Amino acid sequence: MAPWSQRGLAPALLWGLSLFLGLPAPVWVQPSLPPQASPPTEPHPCHTCRGLVDSFNKGLERTIRDNFGGGNTAWEEEKLSKYKDSETRLVEVLEGVCSKSDFECHRLLELSEELVESWWFHKQQEAPDLFQWLCSDSLKLCCPPGTFGPSCLPCPGGAERPCGGYGQCEGEGTRGGSGHCDCQAGYGGEACGQCSLGYFEAERNASHLVCSACFGPCARCSGPEESNCLQCKKGWTLHHLKCVDIDECGTERASCGPDQFCVNTEGSYECRDCAKACLGCMGAGPGRCKRCSPGYQQVGSKCLDVDECETVVCPGENEQCENTEGSYRCVCAEGYKQMEGICVKEQIPESAGFFSEMTEDELVVLQQMFFGVIICALATLAAKGDLVFTAIFIGAVAAMTGYWLSERSDRVLEGFIKGR
Repeated sequence: MAPWSQRGLAPALLWGLSLFLGLPAPVWVQPSLPPQASPPTEPHPCHTCRGLVDSFNKGLERTIRDNFGGGNTAWEEEKLSKYKDSETRLVEVLEGVCSKSDFECHRLLELSEELVESWWFHKQQEAPDLFQWLCSDSLKLCCPPGTFGPSCLPCPGGAERPCGGYGQCEGEGTRGGSGHCDCQAGYGGEACGQCSLGYFEAERNASHLVCSACFGPCARCSGPEESNCLQCKKGWTLHHLKCVDIDECGTERASCGPDQFCVNTEGSYECRDCAKACLGCMGAGPGRCKRCSPGYQQVGSKCLDVDECETVVCPGENEQCENTEGSYRCVCAEGYKQMEGICVKEQIPESAGFFSEMTEDELVVLQQMFFGVIICALATLAAKGDLVFTAIFIGAVAAMTGYWLSERSDRVLEGFIKGR
C-alpha cells in the first residue's frame, strides 16, 4: 500500500516531490493521543429535574418580556390573556429549556414532555409549583427539603433542621442517599449534636451549639488552656490535667530495626538508618556505633574507613588499587583501559586527513567541481576579462560549491577538523 494512501493529497504530493529531487523520504509522525480523562459523574436525576424546572421558569419570564413591553396597554392585556396559557408559548419555552450539550436534560424532557403538557393545560391552577408537581409527586425523583431516600424519610435532627444545622445530610432532597450526616469540623454524633474529639462545648442552648478546639495534644478537655485536658491523644500521657509527650525511645514502645536508631518526636517517634560504618548504633554518625562494619575500624570513639590500598596489591598487570568507602577496587592504571578482563594500553588514533573519510561519490562530485572551475577559468581568460564571463564564472563556482557543501557539509567539516 502506498505510504500516502490514507493521508490525503498534500502528503502524497510531498512524497512524490521528495522522490523526484532525490531527497530523503518524509517521515510521518503519528500524533500521540491525549490521556483519557475519567468519565464525569452523572448528576442525580433530581438535580437534573430541578435544573429543567428552573430553566422552564426562566423561559416563562423571557417569553413575557420579549413578546410584550410598551405600546397599547389594553391591546397587550387582551393578547397576553390569550398567549399566557397558549400552546405557542409552551413550545417557545420548551425549545430553550435544555442546552444542546445537556444530554441528561434532553432525555428527561423526552420522558416527561406529556406530563409537562398536562400540567400546562390542566394542572397549573391546583398545582402552581411545577417542581413539586413534576419532580416530587409525578416522577418521584425528589423529596422535600430535609428528607431523603425512596420514602422521603426525615434526616437525622429532623426535616426542619437536618443534622442540627452543623452538617450535610447525604441524599437530602433526593430519592437516594443514606441520610448519614457529614458533620462540620469539630462536630460529631448521629445528628452533629455533639463536639468531636479535640473539641469542647464553648456554648450550648436548646437550639445552638458552639464547639471550640482543645489545646493541641488534648483529646477531650474542659476549655482551651493547656491545663484543661481530660484525655490525651495517642503518644501523650495525662499528668496534672496536662498532656505530656511520651518518649517512646526510652521505653519498649519503639520498634526499630537492628541497623536503625530511634528519634523521639512530639506524640510519636521515628526510626532512622545507622551510618554505613556501623553494625547497630545508638544514634546518628560513625561516633555512635555499637560495632564497626567490615572495612571499618575503631579509632577512638569512631568507626573509620580502612585504607586497604596500603596493604593490598592488585593481581592484574597494569592495575592499581583504588580505595572506596568500606572497601577497595582494582582499576586500570592511567593510559590503560579494560578489555576482556585485562588492562591494555590505549591506542591514540592518528590524525585523519581532509580527504581520508570521504566516500567515492563525494570524491566524484569534488572532481566535477574542480574541472568545472578550470573550464570556467579558461573561458574567462579567453574572454580577456569580460565582466559578463567573469560573473558567469563566479556564479558557477558559487553554485557548485553551495550544492556540494549543502549535501556534504557535515562530513567536510568533520574531516577538516580532524585534518588539522
